Amino acid sequence: MIIGEAGAAARALWGDVFDNPGRVYGGGGKGGQFKMDPEELSAVIRQWEDLIDKIVDDGQKIRELAALSTVAPGKDPASGNFASTSSDSIIALLNQNDSMRKYAQDYIKKLKAAQSKTVVTDQDLSDTFKA
Repeated sequence: MIIGEAGAAARALWGDVFDNPGRVYGGGGKGGQFKMDPEELSAVIRQWEDLIDKIVDDGQKIRELAALSTVAPGKDPASGNFASTSSDSIIALLNQNDSMRKYAQDYIKKLKAAQSKTVVTDQDLSDTFKA
């Protein structure tokens, strides 16, 4: 289950990631586990890096919109309230975008750490079988 505003936004964009988990196998217990071929792991890392690029692009657009949202369409109180409410909504959207970016960056770090451990383990195992 995805929780929070960032999770709800992610679900709206990409659907529930648990609907079709592909070849990633879950494991319970301490820290959780998953299994992936090295090629699959590299592909997943690239997908997450592409996603960060999109999130950063969206963030830039949101920042441009935030700069414009402080200007009220008129000088009456209703226009001022409209600008204030719009600005609050855009700030919330920007915070959600920043949260998604940080999450994706942290997840990539974890995937790359797992990839590094896999390479070292594979090398150690291959040395075991050399004459």
